[in-house]
Amino acid sequence: MNKNTPMILSVIALVAVIVLGILHFTGGCKANTTVAGTAAADSVKAVAGSVVYFDITRVAAEYDYANELGDATEKKIKGITDEVTRRGNQLQNQVNAFQNDYNKGNLTSFQAERKAKELQTKQQEFDAYYQQQEQKAAEERAVMLNKIGNAILEYVQKFNEEKHFALIISTQGPATVAAGDGGLDITNAIIAGLNEEYVAKKAKGLVE
Repeated sequence: MNKNTPMILSVIALVAVIVLGILHFTGGCKANTTVAGTAAADSVKAVAGSVVYFDITRVAAEYDYANELGDATEKKIKGITDEVTRRGNQLQNQVNAFQNDYNKGNLTSFQAERKAKELQTKQQEFDAYYQQQEQKAAEERAVMLNKIGNAILEYVQKFNEEKHFALIISTQGPATVAAGDGGLDITNAIIAGLNEEYVAKKAKGLVE
């Protein structure tokens, strides 16, 4: 399984919420709009007014920005989980040492009671820390998914300002299209355009 599969599925869910069904732009279009991925866009056979579709699973998997941002985010999250694990192991070692001393009779009742209370406090502090870091990791993922979802949505909107399709539908894999003309599948154009736009923005230092 692709290492980015969970992220791809999350992006799919996010884009579904954002509703990547874009109605035909009428009088409000900008006549001079330039869409990234010109060659790919020109290869699209569908005409203005058509209902077209793209495979969001492929887009999420092959979009360079999504992959790079996903890798960077997972690196951050790994740092968070590694630190949580380190602290958890440290606390567990202290508990084990206390249990060992207690079983060997190396502690007085007073010492054992005091140590038990100390470890209980540390456990409570660790539980609070764990929940805080878990929320932090979830927020990192949410921000990542919002950035990717918004980037795809914004590009598809610009793409349609030039193409004037009646409707652009995002599908989760080719199997969700029971039947259709292959010329209505604009997946390659969307991927090429997104990546070309990303390269251009990256070169200008416009990527967050």
